[in-house]
Amino acid sequence: MTSERAALVVDARGMRCPWPALRLARAMRDATEVVLIADDPQAGREVAALAAEHGWRVDGDTAADGEGRWRVSR
Repeated sequence: MTSERAALVVDARGMRCPWPALRLARAMRDATEVVLIADDPQAGREVAALAAEHGWRVDGDTAADGEGRWRVSR
């Protein structure tokens, strides 16, 4: 039996970069998995760069309305 902890959700809608990435970095200090929600068009690029720098895994998608959701894990 596996115990799976729920991911921490960081809602950064309405924030412009670099704030979504900064909020993600702060959340990842204490969590092993974070779901970031952001609507800034640059957020995907910022999340990818931050994840590459720290060796995190990113699974993400963007909804039709331009809102992105990225699941970031160690």
